[in-house]
Amino acid sequence: MSLLKLRDDRSLDFVFNDSTSKSAILFHHGTPGECTGWLKWFGDISEVAAIAASRPGYGLSDRRRSRSVASDIDDQRELLDHLGIESFVSIGWSGGGPHAINMTRDSRCKGAITLAGVGEWGNPDLDFLNGMGPENHEEFGAALQGEESIESWMKINAGAFKNVQGSDLIESFGGLIGDADKKALTPQVADLDAASYRRALSVSYFGWLDDDLAFVKPFGFKLSEISKPVYVWQGDDDFMVPRAHSEWLAKHITTAKLNFLPGHGHISLGESYRTEIIAQAIEMLK
Repeated sequence: MSLLKLRDDRSLDFVFNDSTSKSAILFHHGTPGECTGWLKWFGDISEVAAIAASRPGYGLSDRRRSRSVASDIDDQRELLDHLGIESFVSIGWSGGGPHAINMTRDSRCKGAITLAGVGEWGNPDLDFLNGMGPENHEEFGAALQGEESIESWMKINAGAFKNVQGSDLIESFGGLIGDADKKALTPQVADLDAASYRRALSVSYFGWLDDDLAFVKPFGFKLSEISKPVYVWQGDDDFMVPRAHSEWLAKHITTAKLNFLPGHGHISLGESYRTEIIAQAIEMLK
């Protein structure tokens, strides 16, 4: 784990596999989340660099108020420059999905992979909350009312994930996970995921809060202008980000290919198909 001092004097919390390769897979965590949650993927990557950063306000990354999905490219570009990366593929899970797609605007990006990624708020052909668990309805309902409202929600709810243990994780998710994800959350997986949630919120809940505010406004870039390949992975047993989001992304990104996996949920997708997803990224880098 390292800290990069950015040009605006904020710190960016990141992990890197110390590869000498100038090609990389750049990972984007979910909401809430932080960079070390991807370390279990790093062990399967040897031929290229593996990089993940905690978005502002998560882990040890300093907050950046009023950020959008689009603005995240600034921090990521500084990190890529710092590590001397000349080409990369961007992978994002859940709330990291649109952040991964956003990176296709960088000239070094060869493509993006989104795993149960969030669609864009405010479009007439995407009912953003439909099919989500009740907890998401409450959370995004608070975000829509503004920063004061979502901060009040955080004060009540963020503590449960700041202190969560693996044995508590299924109960903590409540109506956000179905049978596929409950099965995927083995004791080992749950312990690793819980540790990542604790680290994500160890300093503050502002990363989570700012993610939520970013997701109830436009991304800040146009999906129709994407010219690089985008692979969209999605299951149908997902109550955090329902399949309609991935279907919407695939519809509006002309270069996208949807890989729909019946019977999989939000967590089981990455746990079951990690090898295939990494291989897809490596192939795009060739």
